[in-house]
Amino acid sequence: MPEANASSVKKVCVEVVGLKRYYGNVKAVDNIGFTIRGGEVHGFIGPNGAGKTTTMRVMATLDMPDEGDVLLDGVSVLNYPDIARPRIGFMPDYLDSYRDMIVSEYLDFYSRAYRLLPARRRRRLEMVINFTGLESLLERPVAGLSKGQKQRLSLARILINDPDVLILDEPAAGLDPRARIELRGLIRALADKGKAVFVSSHILSEMSEICDAVTIIDNGRVCASDHVQSLQRTLDEGIRVAVRLNEPDEAECMRLCRYLAEIPGVVRAEADPLGVVFVYDGEARH
Repeated sequence: MPEANASSVKKVCVEVVGLKRYYGNVKAVDNIGFTIRGGEVHGFIGPNGAGKTTTMRVMATLDMPDEGDVLLDGVSVLNYPDIARPRIGFMPDYLDSYRDMIVSEYLDFYSRAYRLLPARRRRRLEMVINFTGLESLLERPVAGLSKGQKQRLSLARILINDPDVLILDEPAAGLDPRARIELRGLIRALADKGKAVFVSSHILSEMSEICDAVTIIDNGRVCASDHVQSLQRTLDEGIRVAVRLNEPDEAECMRLCRYLAEIPGVVRAEADPLGVVFVYDGEARH
């Protein structure tokens, strides 16, 4: 369980600003931005290949963007990684195999890598082991753990130094229903203690039960980013459709808006820099 008092970390804020990351001609991340706050579970939703892992690696200082920045309480994690890293815990979507290492050795190794003093090291290990329910697995080989057990071990690892920000890359992928429920409970508990928890998934329904806010990404671009209640109100009023024009023209966009507004079932039509966005009421289909 995290040591920090919730009030001491509630104000933590992560801002992703104009992030771009290209691999050759492929735009993995294309000018995205959003904000994550302490005390919240923030879902990062998108299909495989949408740019989620690339974004998270940049946030965790494991990759450099072509443009943009990531600010942790106003400080650039890219310019000052040594300041940011002790405050960030990154959990990738896999746990490497350690054939000759048992669980207790794995956790002890990382606690020493964080350079914790002996007394605090023992205290932190006891706390994270109890929090993640690893007591009965301490003598088990890491390579022999189930997927759910490996995810709990990976979560325990990033909690050892009590970071303010947790970045979890598809932690529920491949888990059975029981393991998913257990993991969701741990994630919610961490946010309730004041952590800023950023969790990716390609399944919206998987995260909707525990997320306070959601950022939806596709083809490297943010489609929506808001608190869950606000997004739900938008979804409840109808289907949001974006019409992209090859050569957007303001006059043409306005004409299209007027045309769409006259169609039964169209609730709202607005021009944007790339074309027109309109909301269609799914109930009005006659």
